[in-house]
Amino acid sequence: MSLRVLNPNAEVLNKSAALHMNINAAKGLQDVLKTNLGPKGTIKMLVGGAGDIKLTKDGNTLLKEMQIQNPTAIMIARTAVAQDDTSGDGTTSTVLFIGELMKQAERCIDEGTHPRFLVDGFDVAKRATLEFLEKFKTPVIMGDEPDREILKMIARTTLRTKLYEGLADQLTDIVVNAVLCIRKPDEPIDLFMVEIMHMRHKFDVDTRLVEGLVLDHGSRHPDMKRRAENCYILTCNVSLEYEKSEINAGFFYSSADQREKMVSAERRQVDERVKRIIELKNKVCAGSDKNFVVINQKGIDPPSLDLLSRAGIIALRRAKRRNMERLVLACGGEAVNSVDDLTEDCLGWAGLVYEHVLGEEKYTFVENVKNPRSCTILIKGPNDHTIAQIKDAVRDGLRSVKNTVEDEAVVLGAGAFEVAAKKHLIDNVKKTVKGRAQLGVEAFAEALLVIPKTLAENSGLDTQDVIVSLQNEHDRGLVVGLNHHSGEPIDPQMEGIFDNYSVKRQIINSGYVFILAC
Repeated sequence: MSLRVLNPNAEVLNKSAALHMNINAAKGLQDVLKTNLGPKGTIKMLVGGAGDIKLTKDGNTLLKEMQIQNPTAIMIARTAVAQDDTSGDGTTSTVLFIGELMKQAERCIDEGTHPRFLVDGFDVAKRATLEFLEKFKTPVIMGDEPDREILKMIARTTLRTKLYEGLADQLTDIVVNAVLCIRKPDEPIDLFMVEIMHMRHKFDVDTRLVEGLVLDHGSRHPDMKRRAENCYILTCNVSLEYEKSEINAGFFYSSADQREKMVSAERRQVDERVKRIIELKNKVCAGSDKNFVVINQKGIDPPSLDLLSRAGIIALRRAKRRNMERLVLACGGEAVNSVDDLTEDCLGWAGLVYEHVLGEEKYTFVENVKNPRSCTILIKGPNDHTIAQIKDAVRDGLRSVKNTVEDEAVVLGAGAFEVAAKKHLIDNVKKTVKGRAQLGVEAFAEALLVIPKTLAENSGLDTQDVIVSLQNEHDRGLVVGLNHHSGEPIDPQMEGIFDNYSVKRQIINSGYVFILAC
């Protein structure tokens, strides 16, 4: 009661009530997200305080956008979001698994089991499940030439949980090709080198991969070319505009002639930089049909644009900082900060550069590059809701392919791993545990089945019939998963349904760690 003295408004719960409050929070969040899971999951509509609408079935987006009040539910949401930050997927599965662990724990506690015994059993079951996962995973060899078919299967499995099948299958090739485009042997894959650009234009099936770069602006001079082939690309971070001095300065003149000389002196430094660029262009393009493009991170003023235009140079100013490194990786050459020592080695190459005008927006495409190490996924759609859904799906697809390349392993999907792991825990692990901790192992095993159960429920199938059917096949020594169309057992390997190894591992760890916190 000392807490009451310090704060009369404090809410005090005894041990049992606090535990049940935590369990109810987990169950409530599970109920909200469970209809998201799998290819048959439903899309949620989120309405913000200002009336803005967001349509999504991505668990990570939902958890970030929802206004959650309960502290336990907030912890679960943060755990699941951390799962997405680490592995790129598995947000909904993490929430479902934690919720089911709490549900199973509540059943045992109501029957008189002390939470300490359950935690001991969960610990044994968690370690045994991770060991089983190591044996259950399917190794994939990722050398200089990765197994493209496996990567397509893993990307397709992920994308089909976010989008309808036709679009998911189309995006599969785009996602795999994008990751393989930026992949360098013996180096981590940097997904920031894949630019995700969107245009509110045409339909979702018009989404495509550009092996090059798409810039969301165009040239600022009316006389510059709008299309050029066989282009040298100069990527630079050089000011090509008159800049005021950093201190307060002025000059005085007594005649118009003096004024003109002072104005020309001000421009001289900028004009010299422009002339050096023009000299390089004349040197490399002389006597050929080649063109020259300047993409500058800093500004280019109208007089400089006019000089470049007269020389037949396409110039883009104020390019985003993040695109400068991508340009070099896509086109080659190097980014220069000065025009004093310009050489041909500084230049990149693109077979085609053109400007696309969409309403009031301008886009510049840099395509047909020789050896791209950066690329752009150009997402198209008729409205912002469609574009946002595709963006979320593409990001998850990219992460799933990246995980597979780095893990060099995949796990059979469609609920096959969960059913097999449950059988292993009950048949082999439970016997090795003494006392009431066996109840914890059994509860953990039952909680694993939440994934195939939810897949069946979201597909409109009878959950009990599906689980019994899957377990019967596993008892016969067959590793099978769920066909969400018919409800019949299928071989996930033959159907090409795979999950990420690192995602499964993280889900198992996250569930146990959260239970310890409660």
